[in-house]
Amino acid sequence: MNVECKYFGMIAEITGTASESLILNDASNIAQLDEQLKSKYHKLHFVSYQIAQNQQIADTHIELNEKDEIALLPPFGGG
Repeated sequence: MNVECKYFGMIAEITGTASESLILNDASNIAQLDEQLKSKYHKLHFVSYQIAQNQQIADTHIELNEKDEIALLPPFGGG
């Protein structure tokens, strides 16, 4: 399965890119995708972020679909 991953803020710094097309080996849900990303980018273990699927924050059990847009979102500050 192929998904498009977008990275923002410190996540983009960790991955060294703002986006990439990612082929998922055995990942079928958000939790498995997260584990695959942490395996590829070890520093993700040490930062806080949320995962969005097709522009909506996703729970870990949500199933993935071919060509989903995935975004890793670091904490946002504001005021």
